[in-house]
Amino acid sequence: MREGNAVRTPVVLGIESSCDETGAGIVSGGRLLAHVVASSMDEHARFGGVVPEIAARAHLQAFDPVVREALAQAGLGMRGIDAVAVTTGPGLSGALQVGLAGAKALAYAAGVPLYGVHHLAGHVAADTLEHGPLPDPCVVLIVSGGHTSLLLVRDLVRDPILHLGDTVDDAAGECFDKVARVFGLPYPGGPAIDRAARDGDPRAVAFPRPLSGSKDDPYTFSFSGLKTAAARWAERHRRRGEDIPLADGAASLQEAVADVLTRKALAACRRYDVRTLVVVGGVAANSRVRALAEERCAAAGVELRVPPLTLCTDNGAMIAAVGDLLVRAGADPAQLNVSIDPSAPLEYAALHPVSAPARAA
Repeated sequence: MREGNAVRTPVVLGIESSCDETGAGIVSGGRLLAHVVASSMDEHARFGGVVPEIAARAHLQAFDPVVREALAQAGLGMRGIDAVAVTTGPGLSGALQVGLAGAKALAYAAGVPLYGVHHLAGHVAADTLEHGPLPDPCVVLIVSGGHTSLLLVRDLVRDPILHLGDTVDDAAGECFDKVARVFGLPYPGGPAIDRAARDGDPRAVAFPRPLSGSKDDPYTFSFSGLKTAAARWAERHRRRGEDIPLADGAASLQEAVADVLTRKALAACRRYDVRTLVVVGGVAANSRVRALAEERCAAAGVELRVPPLTLCTDNGAMIAAVGDLLVRAGADPAQLNVSIDPSAPLEYAALHPVSAPARAA
């Protein structure tokens, strides 16, 4: 973008509304200028999980204030925005529709291009806001409430993303949420399990490590059996009229999840001779997952990159980061009739036909 004779780095506004957080972030040249999130989590807590209709209504109420606050943080008006990026999938249909409709209105009114972004690519790009460009290649472990995936990533916005393995049932964060409910802990389960585990013995309960046998797929995840094992353990104590040893149960569950995640991620690094592991998503905020990843990466000589806690959960800054990369790569924007895809597979960072300059051979 030109201002007089000077070339100004494009400024991208990102919008995230795939679940229960309404996020707006502003990024320019890989630099984070603003980061604002409004969460409707408290409204869902009494139901033990996210209620789609409540989430969509909360996004409607939060959208304008969140965008205005992000612009104020950056010291900008909409005239200072050069592109708008928005999550178009995957996620809750109504929630995605609210974010996309708002982003379309902003882009149209400002006369700037619109980019539809894959939510999980946003989580990957969040790390660039703290640690700079992603190494090419790198292994990425995405762990969140709805997703657990191992990826081989080269150029995030130009190259297809290679799935090494995904979860076949419950995601890691989903396992935490469901077991927390059985344990009598509040929603969301991940932070509650983490807090409860602080005074526990991670070796107290021999919870299973799913799909960790020699004949199992080394990169595929399954946490449904672990969830069931934890529920049965809790039920045995209740049947005997005993209090659940909550701290030990939480610590042992957390250890099982962290063990499986980091073991498979390091196996992928070895198999593909990759020297950098990036761990992203809401469960990347878990203290034991972070600590065990640090320990095992150090022993294997692999660099570990994890975003700051504030960028691990859903936010607009990560979507702006993808938009910023797309703009700088010369990618084509979406048309204003772009639609949502609530179950979009992660193949490319952009969720619309994109052409970008080919990488040099």
